[in-house]
Amino acid sequence: VQLQASGGGLVQVGDSLRLSCASSGGTFSRYSMGWFRQAPGKEREFVGAMSRSGQSSYYADSVKGRFAISRDNTKNTVYLQMNSLKPEDTAIYYCALRSRASDSNYYIPKRKVDYDSWGQGTLVTVSS
Repeated sequence: VQLQASGGGLVQVGDSLRLSCASSGGTFSRYSMGWFRQAPGKEREFVGAMSRSGQSSYYADSVKGRFAISRDNTKNTVYLQMNSLKPEDTAIYYCALRSRASDSNYYIPKRKVDYDSWGQGTLVTVSS
C-alpha cells in the first residue's frame, strides 16, 4: 500500500488549507488513518486520526477545534481540513495508515508505532 500526501503550501496566519492523502493498493475502508507533523528540529507528533469506520476521530489538543479529518472511501482518500492556521502549525505533514483485522471499527491509533505505512509528507508553512 502506498500513500501520497498533497495540498501543502505557503499560507498566511488565519488561513485555511486542506491536505489530501490518497491510498493505492489494498482496501482503504479497512484502514485507520492518521495525520502527524514534524516541525524543524522537533520530533514527529500526532495531529489527529480517524477510525476505519469513519465514526470516530481524535485530535491533539493543539489542533482541536481547528482541524478536522474526513475520509472518502470511494476515492481511497483521507483529508485534513486545517482552519485558523497559526505559525506554530508550520511543519511537514504526514499521513499514515494502520491495517489490522483485529482492530475495532472505532479504534483510533495515536502513536507513531501504531501505524503500518506512511506517506512522504507535504510541507505547510504559515507565515505571519
